[in-house]
Amino acid sequence: QVQLVESGGGLVQAGDSLRLSCTASGRTYVMAWFRQAPGKERDLVAAISQSDTNIFYAEPVKGRFTISRDNAKNSAILQMRSLKPEDTAVYYCAARGSAGVGYPWYRVPSYDYWGQGTQVTVSS
Repeated sequence: QVQLVESGGGLVQAGDSLRLSCTASGRTYVMAWFRQAPGKERDLVAAISQSDTNIFYAEPVKGRFTISRDNAKNSAILQMRSLKPEDTAVYYCAARGSAGVGYPWYRVPSYDYWGQGTQVTVSS
């Protein structure tokens, strides 16, 4: 069982930046960041393949967020810039424990492991 540990959330003002980190206790394949605001569904923010060759960003964060990973450290980073109040949510790191096709990145059930979540609050 792989464990994911997130860090880096906090309270910032609109326009500020934050860096979220996720460290896995074992090998992972696709790694992703989801977010969930109160009363809303958990949505994919960004995802990255194991080899870095495929990266996805949700439309609301394109051009502002950057996802990267370091396989040597079993970690994934979400660099968030130009934060907006609508980015306020609990951010979750997720990872797949195996390779394969047929697992859409935007679907919560596609991921085997989840972090505990870290709160990001952006004030206006």
